[in-house]
Amino acid sequence: MLEYNISSPVMVTGATGYVAGWLVKRLLEEGFTVHAAVRDPHNSKKLSHLNELAERSPGQIKYFKADLLSTGSYAAAMQGCEVVFHTASPFNLSADNPQKDLIEPAQLGTRNVLEEANRTESVKRVVVTSSCAAIYGDNADLKDARGDRFTEADWNNSSSLTHQPYSYSKTLAEQAAWDIANAQNRWSLIVINPSLVLGPSLNPAATSASLSLIRQFGDGTMKSGTVDLGMGAVDVRDVAEAHMAAGFEPSVQGRYIVSGHDTSFPEFASILRDRFGETYPIPKTTVPKWLAWLIGPFLAKNTTRKYVSRNLGLPFRADNSKSIQELSIKYRPLETSLSEMFQQMIDQGVFAK
Repeated sequence: MLEYNISSPVMVTGATGYVAGWLVKRLLEEGFTVHAAVRDPHNSKKLSHLNELAERSPGQIKYFKADLLSTGSYAAAMQGCEVVFHTASPFNLSADNPQKDLIEPAQLGTRNVLEEANRTESVKRVVVTSSCAAIYGDNADLKDARGDRFTEADWNNSSSLTHQPYSYSKTLAEQAAWDIANAQNRWSLIVINPSLVLGPSLNPAATSASLSLIRQFGDGTMKSGTVDLGMGAVDVRDVAEAHMAAGFEPSVQGRYIVSGHDTSFPEFASILRDRFGETYPIPKTTVPKWLAWLIGPFLAKNTTRKYVSRNLGLPFRADNSKSIQELSIKYRPLETSLSEMFQQMIDQGVFAK
């Protein structure tokens, strides 16, 4: 691990989030003091799952009020920290106002955290949670990739404010991070680029778009069929392990695609149907691309005809070898991530009528 003083705290932004919860768990297990930057440090209900983790671990957790869009709001939380994990960022694929709801929070939040790192002498390393969305915008972009799959050398050049604005926001935010990091030489920047994150949540009130998506496979939304959308997928616990290695391994550098599987919606449906199909309306068929092109815009505003043309029926392929070799990630089976996620939803009464 990185030469690191275990008595020095580490900071995690967005500590109540889906990925952050598992990261905080691992940090507490290793005995770290976690400075958790949250919107409301006095909301005991939202923080109860983190407090329970701390009670069962050798580490401890301290809460700090922070606002992603307020300059200087991370100063107190970052004080004395050598490693900073910036996981806070919106994940909303159908924002009403992409500029306000996606672009500004992602860019300004990243700038606020990294510029605070510039002002905090103790910081040695910053780990930013980006996304594969900063590497590619549409599956059609694969034809322009340097090989037969996306790598860390690729950047999303096809998204915009009007086409794939979420992916555009992740791209702009990561580019801002690298601009700030490259303008100084005291701390190093490591970026984690996960694909679609799956698996159980530690926060019972989690509202991740991943959870909303998988719920649609079981609540009847897709009972008439799913679309043939190729994508990458990764277990949330593997993403947390990637952050741990990124934070403390001395040799890591640059960006890391963290994606365990090149998969698709039909494969999701097949996995879930095998285990839960007798009880829940898991989709059995695949909607033809021409039909999705025709009716998609009427069903969801982000499902434009351009999106359908450039994504459906086209594969996603990513090279995860850098994460395996340098972060020592052993990816969990897709079946495990999906099944445990879906079972947790059942246990929580998500599908109760």
